[in-house]
Amino acid sequence: MLYSKQVKWKARAAEKGLSPGGSMIQENAQQDNWKRLAGEAAAQLVEDGMVLGLGSGSTATHLLYALAQRIQQGLRIIGGVPTSKATEELARKLGIPLTTLDAHPELDLAIDGADEIDSQLCLIKGGGGALLREKIVASAAHRFVVIGDTAKLVPMLGVHFPLPIEVVPFASTPVHRRLESLGAKAQVRQRDGETFITDNGNMIFDCAFAGGIKDAVDLQARLKEIVGVVETGLFLHMVERAIIGGSEGVKTLRREY
Repeated sequence: MLYSKQVKWKARAAEKGLSPGGSMIQENAQQDNWKRLAGEAAAQLVEDGMVLGLGSGSTATHLLYALAQRIQQGLRIIGGVPTSKATEELARKLGIPLTTLDAHPELDLAIDGADEIDSQLCLIKGGGGALLREKIVASAAHRFVVIGDTAKLVPMLGVHFPLPIEVVPFASTPVHRRLESLGAKAQVRQRDGETFITDNGNMIFDCAFAGGIKDAVDLQARLKEIVGVVETGLFLHMVERAIIGGSEGVKTLRREY
């Protein structure tokens, strides 16, 4: 039922969106505005005295700006745990107080973006390369909220976006062979012509599965059995709610149990 509502919503959004000949710049600006709406709505969930998990990526950036504005207006939080060096840098620049999991191993609320969101609010994350810290922070939070725009809603994970898997560089070749044996087309992530290295000193394999990921729970279990795999970009049954921006404004989706 949740997915059918999403489909109807996305169809209406498409009708009100740009024509096929519209400018890509205009389309990107529209999508960025939807991300901003979601980030601003999520910032309203933050209450005085909270310890937060601060996500990474383009939608999470909008959250940080909205959170900084609320802090300037008098909101007082204990601190936020950043999920990447980029988030830490921006948060400091915006005057958002920071803390660590050593100081606060339990978080009140974590808010982060996603690359794909399915009908049960399971996610693919890691497009920005911060999946390990993002999952650690989400796991430490009493509540995990995902934010995004309608383009992130999918009927099945992995159809349009490859699954990122963080791997110890020493194990890259045997891990690559094991991933291929599971049906993945695995490619080492590159950036500026060089192997991308995460904040944790690891590499990432972007794994495409023909036809998408049909059984994410089974795949997750198989991937975690591979020695050398640090973590995967599958975030399964972790999300409390999704805040989604679109042409009709902001809607909240809750996982059906």
